[in-house]
Amino acid sequence: MDNNWFTLNDPASIDSPALLLYKDRVAYNINLMLQIAGDAERLIPHVKTYKMTELVRMQIMRGITRFKCATIAEAEMTAKAGASTVVIAHQLVGPKIERWAQLVQTYPQVEFVSLVDCADAASAYQVVFSRYGLAANVLVDVNNAMDRSGHPVNDQLFPFYQSLFRYPYLKVLGLHVYDGNFRDADFATRKAKSDQAFAGIKVLLEQIRAAGLPEPLVIAGGSPAQTVHTLREGVHISPGTCLVWDWGYGEGLPDQPFQWAGLVFTRVISKPKAGYITVDLGHKAIAAENPIDKRVKFLNLDNYRCVSQSEEHLVLEVTDWDNWKVGDVLYGVPYHICPTINLYEDAYVIQNGEWVDTWNVVARKRKIAI
Repeated sequence: MDNNWFTLNDPASIDSPALLLYKDRVAYNINLMLQIAGDAERLIPHVKTYKMTELVRMQIMRGITRFKCATIAEAEMTAKAGASTVVIAHQLVGPKIERWAQLVQTYPQVEFVSLVDCADAASAYQVVFSRYGLAANVLVDVNNAMDRSGHPVNDQLFPFYQSLFRYPYLKVLGLHVYDGNFRDADFATRKAKSDQAFAGIKVLLEQIRAAGLPEPLVIAGGSPAQTVHTLREGVHISPGTCLVWDWGYGEGLPDQPFQWAGLVFTRVISKPKAGYITVDLGHKAIAAENPIDKRVKFLNLDNYRCVSQSEEHLVLEVTDWDNWKVGDVLYGVPYHICPTINLYEDAYVIQNGEWVDTWNVVARKRKIAI
């Protein structure tokens, strides 16, 4: 394995801080994602991590046509890229419902789906879509342990699911079951927790079938749980981070050998005192929601400690201070790649050490056209 795969042949050609995307590694990760799923039909990958049209199209070229997203802008980007189905993995409220209806009218060739977990949301969808004479495709969002969104797994879940079939402008397609909280490094432990949480979903599926309702589409899990849910017959998986990977998942999920494909590129801008160097990788250039020792892992720097970070600066304590000079470059793996990519307007696409293209992170916007 090339330990210097990340090094640019001409680092002077790119300003810093910058987001670097290694295309061949993305392709490797797509292949591995397909291997885990077994075939493209099982996959409904999430686009929220990278928000780039070109990455959606790379997957479409491999036969993946259905995708998941988090925002209206991401849904619009994915539809424009050529997706056949786009699942907006949120229960939409307020003006977003109208924007969803506009998407359906603007891209009639695309099946748009959203989530519902309560009667209030179902009624709001019904009101908006009835005005246009359109069907709102929905998945029931089920809270099976994450406690972030979704209907609880209780004796009211099946009656709620069944009640949605009485709305003339709603089309119930199935279930959305996201258990992103199961991230144990040990696969057996992760699987045991996911299996326990999924037990209630099995009961719900039996109730749906016994009632003679249409066979439901079931979308479960993200990157951490994809290796668990792919073992369940008839369940679709929706990983997303695995296309570019990051330090956090790379360290925490050893059973998933994806490759780091997105890096931050930064330069030394000061040596304020002996033993300290400062780089231009502040809060505005890398996700800063984690403790300072879990924000970036530098690939060409050893024996360092992150001392402090502000909007435009990251201060490092290093042991080889004399070896570094102002202007030197560093390559870092983000601990959390998703919000890091969201900080950049563009990604510099790298192949064989060369900057070969620039891809716009178009869906970092809250609004594209709709």
